[in-house]
Amino acid sequence: MAALEARDIIKDYQEGRERIRILHGVDLAVSPGEVVALEGPSGSGKTTLLQILGCILSATEGEVRIQGDRVPQGRPGALAELRKWHIGFVFQQFNLFPALTALENVQYALQVKGHRGPGLRDEARRWIEEMGLADRADYLPRDLSGGQKQRVAIARAVAGQPAVLLADEPTANLDSHVGQQVLHLFRQLATEHQRAVLIVTHDPKVREISDRVLRIRDGLIQA
Repeated sequence: MAALEARDIIKDYQEGRERIRILHGVDLAVSPGEVVALEGPSGSGKTTLLQILGCILSATEGEVRIQGDRVPQGRPGALAELRKWHIGFVFQQFNLFPALTALENVQYALQVKGHRGPGLRDEARRWIEEMGLADRADYLPRDLSGGQKQRVAIARAVAGQPAVLLADEPTANLDSHVGQQVLHLFRQLATEHQRAVLIVTHDPKVREISDRVLRIRDGLIQA
């Protein structure tokens, strides 16, 4: 069973009197342990699709399923709950809290997901260590390199064991060497932890760690 599945996704926006169709019936599936790269030019609909898959936006038509369960469209509260428990996000800009240390950033993500008690700090530290940042746990983001910040962002995304990991241009602000290290972390998380990983990217190196590469153009996945 696919961990993440989209069936005939259509997304329309209203611009004045005109209705604009961004996605034209997209089908997509990502299985546990699989890394899928999604490529496409600007304006192709890939960011809109990622937001629908990540339960940030609702589709106009079609359905999204996470671990076989249908995502209720048009219900912001229900979408927020699904995001919290089942989906981890990694962004181009890292989006770390500047006043929190690396460890505290991960702790906060766990608290948002309902984790409490004396084991909270140990759980956060486990993910920081898995990302190779044991000696940077108490550093603020301003004292970390770009690659280290992205590792903290990945630790925060996977804390709490979400089934799906979505990444939006995760190597765009990194040099090629550091970017390749980060990509291998995604591969490791898919293989060792059976995450379903979808990476929206322009970086050709993502192909090296991906099981499949999909291309979207004009709101359609190309065959």
